[in-house]
Amino acid sequence: MPNFDKQIHIISFDVPFPPSYGGVIDVYYKIKALHEQGVKVHLHCYKYGREEAKELHEICASVNYYKRERFSNPYLGSKPYIVRTRNTRRLLHNLMLDDYPILFEGLHSCCHLTNPGIAKRFKMVRMHNIEHHYYTNLAKVERNPAIKFFFKLESKRLNNFEYTLKHADSILAISPNDKAYLEERFERVSYLPAFHPNATVETLAGKGKFLLYHGNLEVGENDEAALFLVNEVFSKLELPCIIAGNNPSMLLKQLVKKQENIQLVENTTIDSIHHLIKEAQINVLPTFQATGIKLKLINALFLGRHCVVNTPMIANTGLQDLCTVTKDATQMREALVSLFDKEITTEDIQLRKNFFAKNFNNAESAQQIISLIEKAKH
Repeated sequence: MPNFDKQIHIISFDVPFPPSYGGVIDVYYKIKALHEQGVKVHLHCYKYGREEAKELHEICASVNYYKRERFSNPYLGSKPYIVRTRNTRRLLHNLMLDDYPILFEGLHSCCHLTNPGIAKRFKMVRMHNIEHHYYTNLAKVERNPAIKFFFKLESKRLNNFEYTLKHADSILAISPNDKAYLEERFERVSYLPAFHPNATVETLAGKGKFLLYHGNLEVGENDEAALFLVNEVFSKLELPCIIAGNNPSMLLKQLVKKQENIQLVENTTIDSIHHLIKEAQINVLPTFQATGIKLKLINALFLGRHCVVNTPMIANTGLQDLCTVTKDATQMREALVSLFDKEITTEDIQLRKNFFAKNFNNAESAQQIISLIEKAKH
């Protein structure tokens, strides 16, 4: 029986501020929503590049940082590299100072999930992806042979390590697709919608003047999507196009330079990205990984005008009615030409408002976590 007392430990795989990419966006706005519901969050996060953030103390009762031990050989060992580099005895010691519930963010943070010292605690795992599927897809798009081999190896290790989820009292899937997969293998699986930064739909009426793709371009799946757009879609249109994101690959830079109608906006701020999303006529968001849910799609629907996606982007998300869904590059080009001069209507905006009033509501999702814990007390 958990001692909740409206206090909870959250173990994050990274420092969740600034909330500038998918995984930490969900973590940060989850903490914020729990804080607004009166929950005291004791945050534990691993550092490996991001700085300590004083802003976290505004929404957390305590913040603990741990160094991620990345010096180990990533090719050795049976445990996934993303797990064993987050194996800290000090974290376990801190967790055992009380008996509050524990929320593990992703398989990354589950090294201590099976430890006997916390066997009687109420333990939840937030699954941000089906990780071995994610790493298999990373391997498919990786061009460096050594990194490709690592991704394949890590996928096998993650597949084997996934069994540790049977020790969780609750598994929180980020999408209906992932929930269906996890329910075939484990008990006590719930769908918990992604947390996000948007309070209200801010879509601007009227028309924009360019097409936009945005994402963290150093991530393989985003690089693949951007390359697909340059080669198969944007370069074959006479419309102004922008690709925005951090650390684009050299190949992407070279290809964009050859196209007069495509602009690459590098290493910009979150606010600048949001401004681009709002000003674009169409947010173009293909993906080739139907895992998890893409928070950039939620942002585009809260902030932007038309949204053109491919089928994997909206697979079993419930968002398909708010987007124009295309099956291939030809359909995508046709949709972009058709929508480029079409104003977004007040009816379109109201449809989004009605949908998001009932779905992806941070306060309701935070209450869902609280209810799961309180139910376990009885």
